Amino acid sequence: MRRMTWTAAILLCFSLVLAACGTKDAESVVKELDKVVNSMESYQGSGTMTLRTGQQPLEYKVEVSYQKPQYYRIKLTNEEKDITQIVLRNDDGVFVLTPKLNKVFRFQSDWPQNQGQVYLYQTLIQSILVDNSRQFVIDDDAYVFDVMANYNNGSLARQKIWLNKSDYKPVQVEVSDTNAAVMVEVKFDKFDFGPKFDKAVFETEANMNAAPSSQTTEEPTMTTPEEDGNAASGNSNATDTTNGNTSVDANEDAAAPDNEGNQSGNATEEDSAVDGNDQTNDSGNAANAAENEGDDAATGAKPEEEADFTAMTPSYTPDGVSEPELVDIVFGGNPGLMSRYTGDYSYTLIQTEPKDVATSYVPGLLVDLGFTMGQLSGDEQQTLIWTYEGHQFRLTSANLPETEMIKIAQSVQGEIGK
Repeated sequence: MRRMTWTAAILLCFSLVLAACGTKDAESVVKELDKVVNSMESYQGSGTMTLRTGQQPLEYKVEVSYQKPQYYRIKLTNEEKDITQIVLRNDDGVFVLTPKLNKVFRFQSDWPQNQGQVYLYQTLIQSILVDNSRQFVIDDDAYVFDVMANYNNGSLARQKIWLNKSDYKPVQVEVSDTNAAVMVEVKFDKFDFGPKFDKAVFETEANMNAAPSSQTTEEPTMTTPEEDGNAASGNSNATDTTNGNTSVDANEDAAAPDNEGNQSGNATEEDSAVDGNDQTNDSGNAANAAENEGDDAATGAKPEEEADFTAMTPSYTPDGVSEPELVDIVFGGNPGLMSRYTGDYSYTLIQTEPKDVATSYVPGLLVDLGFTMGQLSGDEQQTLIWTYEGHQFRLTSANLPETEMIKIAQSVQGEIGK
């Protein structure tokens, strides 16, 4: 009897020791996460991202591929609206691709090192490592961290990150605003460390031609843009805010925006209709738009060939701003709409459906809008340019904060009507 009692006691103690060894605290998990991210050679993940920044939630499929040291491929797809955009980083720079519209934006930037992305593993782990006030709980098979959000959108305050207990793979991310409302959610359905990628996965031409999956073997055939180095109104030499200095010469057809001398980063749009002459430098003056495009941007002007144009209006308007004045225009030979807002903030939103093809070089900073990337340029007067559903938008203002510009841009999603 005594022997059985001792045996039971030993088994109980052994069980308690095993249970204690299987439970990790925040500090031990953080140390292991640091080792994982530093030794990581590559990863591939997919999942669903839900944006709740507009009136209706928008859902995107997300595919992420990373290869050490600096190769990234992010594919965002909205199947309902048949929209696909690809963000690439390779040896030539950072690219934002819209294959269906044959559009490529090129940025000379250190993205994403200093501009976190909610679907990138490095961004998530780094936010855990740097937040000494992090909160930590264990939820079933996951470790859950509640940390400060580190994104260029100032309205996003905190994020919760679920990591698998066994291998620290990401399971889910929720990013909340200052009112604790979840604005962005990512749920991963697949994530693998150490995959081997074909070279074409990170090549711009291959992605433009076939929008390949991460294991594509398609060979690129797209021609590269002509870079003649001729400047229209002076060369645009800029220092990137992500600690990478770069200089890009504008071509002779591109007129850069006002106050560009202090720009952060440089953007190139290849095979697209955006050029410097399209940029409106006065947020409240239609005449400037007409001057930049010739006389075809004048109020009430008609394109040579009549084309259907359906305007998309933002659902968000900052407090203290009145209803917009709507002006039909032709911009770059394409029909469009100019919306002029006045009040505490004054700004102009120009939208077109560009049909022509051009090559241009304009300075800009890469801005994450969630559903796409935008180009922000200007100093005292700023212009945010992005594309969505075949529309191209230019939001220009001298006093609108960047956070407000992002909110307006995000609220255009799905709000169709004029």
